[in-house]
Amino acid sequence: MYQNYIFDLYGTLVDIHTNEQKPYLWKKMCDLFASFGADYAPAECRKTYFSTILRLEKEMGTEFPEICIEDVFKEMLVAKGVTPSGQYIFSLGNMFRILSRDYIRLYPGVKEFLEALKKQGKGVYLLSNAQRMFTDPEMHVLGLVKYFDGIFYSSDIGTKKPAADFMEQLLSKYGLDRKKSIMIGNDISCDVGVALACQMDSLYIHSNISPALDGKDIPATFSILDGDFTKISSLILK
Repeated sequence: MYQNYIFDLYGTLVDIHTNEQKPYLWKKMCDLFASFGADYAPAECRKTYFSTILRLEKEMGTEFPEICIEDVFKEMLVAKGVTPSGQYIFSLGNMFRILSRDYIRLYPGVKEFLEALKKQGKGVYLLSNAQRMFTDPEMHVLGLVKYFDGIFYSSDIGTKKPAADFMEQLLSKYGLDRKKSIMIGNDISCDVGVALACQMDSLYIHSNISPALDGKDIPATFSILDGDFTKISSLILK
C-alpha cells in the first residue's frame, strides 16, 4: 500500500512516563551541578531550567520552535561561573533524563511490525519531536535504531511538528514520494497535522499518552482508537 512509513516515537512506538517536577529529581541534579562547581538550590535549579527553555524558545521567533536542550545546561553552568565542557553537559543531560523517567517500554507488536516492514523492503523513518540528547540513548536501549533508514529529531532541525518544514526536510533528504508515504502518530495536532500540511496520508493511533480527543474530528486517513498497535498491519501493510 505504501513504500515509506514515517513514525512518531513517544506515544506511538514507545510508552513512556516522565515527571520533571518531582523534588527528588531536582535534589539529585543539584548534587550533580555541585560536583562540577555550580551551586544551585533545588527550587532555583528547577526554576532556572524551565525559564531558560521558555526564553530560548521565545528568542527563536518561530511558530513551532525547538531548542537544543544542551544549550540550557550550558547556560546553567555558565551562570554559576563554570566553563561548560562536553562531558559536563552530557552527564547533566543523561542524569536528568534517567531521573525524570518513571518507565520506558515498547508497545506490544512494535518490533514485529517494524520487522515486517523491513522484510518487505519498505522505507522506515522517524520524525520525532524530541531531544537527541535524551532520545538517542533510549533508541539504543530499546533496540530500535537498526529498523530505521533515517531518523529526524526536532532538536537537530530547530522546529517541530506540525511545522511542514520539518517533514519536508525528511522527504527531501531521502527523496521520498509523499504519495507513497504515510505518517503514523498518536497526536492529531502534531502528527496528523504535519501530514495534512504536506498533503500526505496519515494513521492516527489513540494511545495511553495521546492528548484527549474531547470530541475532535480525526482528519486522518486511518484511525485506531483503542491504542492497539497490532491492528496497524491489517490497515496499512499489504
